[in-house]
Amino acid sequence: MLDVLGLEPDDELVYRALVGRPDSTATLLSDLLAVPQAHVDKALSRLVEWELVIRSADERFTAAPPAMAFGALISQRRDGLRMAEQALVTLAEEHRAAMTGNSINDLIEVVTGRDAIRHRFLQVQQAARTQVRSFITAPFLAVPPEENTAEPMAIDRGVHFRAVLDRAVLAEPGIITDAIASLRNGVQLRVADQLPMKLVLADAELGLVPLAVTPAGEPGAVLLHRSGLLDALDALFETVWRTAHPLELSGTGTEAETTVELGAEGPGDLDRRILALLLAGLTDQTIAAQLGLSPRTLHRRLRHLMDMAGVRTRMQLGGHAVRHGWAAPPVPGRQTSPPGAHGVPDETA
Repeated sequence: MLDVLGLEPDDELVYRALVGRPDSTATLLSDLLAVPQAHVDKALSRLVEWELVIRSADERFTAAPPAMAFGALISQRRDGLRMAEQALVTLAEEHRAAMTGNSINDLIEVVTGRDAIRHRFLQVQQAARTQVRSFITAPFLAVPPEENTAEPMAIDRGVHFRAVLDRAVLAEPGIITDAIASLRNGVQLRVADQLPMKLVLADAELGLVPLAVTPAGEPGAVLLHRSGLLDALDALFETVWRTAHPLELSGTGTEAETTVELGAEGPGDLDRRILALLLAGLTDQTIAAQLGLSPRTLHRRLRHLMDMAGVRTRMQLGGHAVRHGWAAPPVPGRQTSPPGAHGVPDETA
């Protein structure tokens, strides 16, 4: 645990032993820990040098108070990291200036093979300092959403995530569960009728664009550094984002959660998820499959929602849901498709 502060495993082992047994000799520690005395001697020497352990005149050792000893060490590491961050900013500026005059080959890197694309996909997110933006389309080329280990780590660093999902992605198995997990972590999700490509952008510095499969059968991608092409992709994302439909899913509704009293004042979590997917243009069959419901249960829930809203059609239900905050409102300026326009029957109550 203390290796992040620069301690070796033997150092931590010896220090922990001294916390419980102050005023111990190296021989006693060696016997207690079943570690060769030479290793204990080296660990004690390092700990004394770092002022984590106090040596007496008769070669007995006592652990310095942890709060005082490690507090100072942590402060030193924090100052070092701050200086490293400042150096990183300077290096990044120098790199950007150098790249400005470089050739096209220096601005575009071709990546071939699933493992290489997966590696670059994770690296792009790890490099982000403020935001990651992405277009998500099916099929998933190298990294399914549930295997994106870089996302939660970046979120912990304060990186903001926004993603636009191609409508067809919402029919992928398990995608709703993954979407709910991302939304709970603060990721913003929107849905577009159709996306032109897969895309991942890290700040305004890096972009990864998967391409078609090569003649040899390997998937390919290009990694873009800061350039006019990357600026164009940046603008493309923001344009699509403004016209995409917000996706808001709450709760963990399942078939067992569908028994809501008709007198309820508003929709529950399951109902809100049904409305969100309905407004996103999914078919009844896809909504039922994603939420683990039978078609009959889904139709019953929709009839219940229309009764609750006092409307007769799904189009009216969609309007009521938006007006009363039951679902995310359409983005201003977007021509939204009414429920029923994407294969969802517009049944009357």
